[in-house]
Amino acid sequence: MKAMILAAGRGNRMRPLTDRIPKPLLEAGGRPLIQYHLERLAAAGIHDIVINHAHLGEQIEAALGDGSRFGVHIRYSPERTALETGGGIFKALPLLGPEPFLVINGDIWCDIDPIGLHLSGTDLAHLILVDNPPHHPSGDFTLRDGRVRAEGDHTGSDRAEGQRRLTFSGVGVYSPSLFAGCRPGAFALAPLLRDAMAQGRVGGEHHRGHWLDIGTPERLAELDRLLRE
Repeated sequence: MKAMILAAGRGNRMRPLTDRIPKPLLEAGGRPLIQYHLERLAAAGIHDIVINHAHLGEQIEAALGDGSRFGVHIRYSPERTALETGGGIFKALPLLGPEPFLVINGDIWCDIDPIGLHLSGTDLAHLILVDNPPHHPSGDFTLRDGRVRAEGDHTGSDRAEGQRRLTFSGVGVYSPSLFAGCRPGAFALAPLLRDAMAQGRVGGEHHRGHWLDIGTPERLAELDRLLRE
């Protein structure tokens, strides 16, 4: 399986740090955030990696090179302006090939193990969900019997059973077919996922380990303290 790390975001909530350093290169525990992903992927036997970039992307290429010192092979998908998650993945499809691939948001830190992640049957996506963090208490999707559903797709009986929503971790496996009919340009991934959920073609699992969305300087400092302890 190939993997893609999403690294094209501007990181406005991280300013002024991201005025001079792209968010994936911000450090916690003495290493850039993106390096943790590269090392975890290499340990899982995933060596072919695509990284998209836009804001200060030349710094990412200079810092990571071809990936050989991390035990991986990196190819880059540069974007003149950020294409959002869906548009960025769609642009990179020629580098990712015809088989299902793993995608990881570059601005998270987690101990999710990529080994064993795959698509089942005719699924178009498999999402890793986590407990809702304090800054996102309402969650994104529900998970039942290994199937992910969007808001409004679950029935009254599900609500009566107290099924709660979980947060999408930013880690997922996707079929290239999820992007059938898409056109070049900036577009979000969420509408494609919701359409696939409505077809019953999105699987998922609940990760109960460590996961942090490193979206603000405060959360970056929190991760730095965690890693140094």
